[in-house]
Amino acid sequence: MSGRLTPSSALLLTVPPLLWAGNAVVGRLVRNDIPPFTLNFLRWVIAFAILLPLGAWVLRRAGGLWPHWRRFALLGLLGVGLYNTLQYLALQTSTPLNVTLVASSMPLWMLALGALFFDARVSRQQLLGAVFSIGGVAVVLARGDWTQLLGLRLVIGDVFMLGATFCWASYSWLLSRRAEPDAIRNDWAAFLLAQVTMGLMWSGAFTAGEWAFTDAHIHWSGSLLAALLFVAVGPAVLAYRCWGLGVQQAGPAVAGFFANLTPLFAAVMSTLFLGEMPQLYHLLAFALIVAGIAVSSR
Repeated sequence: MSGRLTPSSALLLTVPPLLWAGNAVVGRLVRNDIPPFTLNFLRWVIAFAILLPLGAWVLRRAGGLWPHWRRFALLGLLGVGLYNTLQYLALQTSTPLNVTLVASSMPLWMLALGALFFDARVSRQQLLGAVFSIGGVAVVLARGDWTQLLGLRLVIGDVFMLGATFCWASYSWLLSRRAEPDAIRNDWAAFLLAQVTMGLMWSGAFTAGEWAFTDAHIHWSGSLLAALLFVAVGPAVLAYRCWGLGVQQAGPAVAGFFANLTPLFAAVMSTLFLGEMPQLYHLLAFALIVAGIAVSSR
């Protein structure tokens, strides 16, 4: 973990927020067509099918996964089984405004977990960067009108999103610590497949409970199939690949600030879907978030 931000690592860390913004939009659109636990499970089933031809060797007895199954079980629980499940669950009861605001606490979780459990020193630049970055997110959420933030009220969905943010911060720090063989770490498809394999066990168990104890149902349609394909290929496979590389190159603390680009991209996507023109506050928010990234990475 170098902790240095380069143009290549910045690009790698920008792609996931763009795809995750699309994931949030799609998750909101299909919330009445498919239960949240099931959506997450089917998403990773498709991702597993995509990754299997690329990294199947890791599942063999001598592939290196099984001696480290506890680590991959934990990574799979946090990154595959819980994070998006909690996000999809949050979108059932909370507004996108509240969910995005809670998710903007990611840099603070990154810094706190690093200092408490990973012997990471928190610098003044990182704290200042957190202030800039969260300020940029607040500008987007307020849409240039700060009085909108005064009316926010936490609901159970916001609590779910807080849990999701904590899970992702924990996942990112664990991801930065090498404990598996280099053969797995250096093969991105095998590394992700090992996590997805374990994560599907968790997600499958959660989905089984959802169908056993709730009135779960699915309204199949072409748009739902397209949504499943998107969230599997983009926010799952591509985003996790880019995030993993970016965390390794720049470090999880710096990467956490890039996660705050997600609500900015989500706002732009919403603007495009609604046919509205970008506003001045979008530029202000972008400047603040970029300033936070630049200051924190010094």
